[in-house]
Amino acid sequence: MSEAGQMTIRRAGPQDGPGLRAVLYDTFESTWRPNVSEAAAAAFILEDRPAAYVSARGHLFWVADSAGEVAGLVDWDGDFVNALHVASPHARQGVGRRLMDLAEAEIARAGFASARLETDTFNLRSQAFYAARGYREAARYPDEAWNSGLTTLLLVKPLPEEPAR
Repeated sequence: MSEAGQMTIRRAGPQDGPGLRAVLYDTFESTWRPNVSEAAAAAFILEDRPAAYVSARGHLFWVADSAGEVAGLVDWDGDFVNALHVASPHARQGVGRRLMDLAEAEIARAGFASARLETDTFNLRSQAFYAARGYREAARYPDEAWNSGLTTLLLVKPLPEEPAR
């Protein structure tokens, strides 16, 4: 296991496709699968949602690289963080913090006053992580993506103004 300080944060490249998909499957198995219906889990696997996501947006991801291995990824669009995933072997080593530091800095640099993201009510670990970073609940609504009766939380964090250059 590597310390986050030994990792490089960089833009994802075409060579990262298998590693990106592996991280997404890892977090599906460890976080989502125990909380979604069997039908939702089967659809996730059958549709190969990680491959579809990486195909559509992987070129925009930033990754935490540990000796050539994708240890984590972050994806954002405008002021919305679409995804933050850290592979299980690298959890609790500062990888998520470093990736979110980058995303929030870039969102602020783009002129947004806040960053937004979603997590689900069952995901207490992510809620604690985001609360410690200053995110607060702004709304809650049914999570229709999983068709499993889950509830999504919209979290928002005010960002400091980026100094003029």
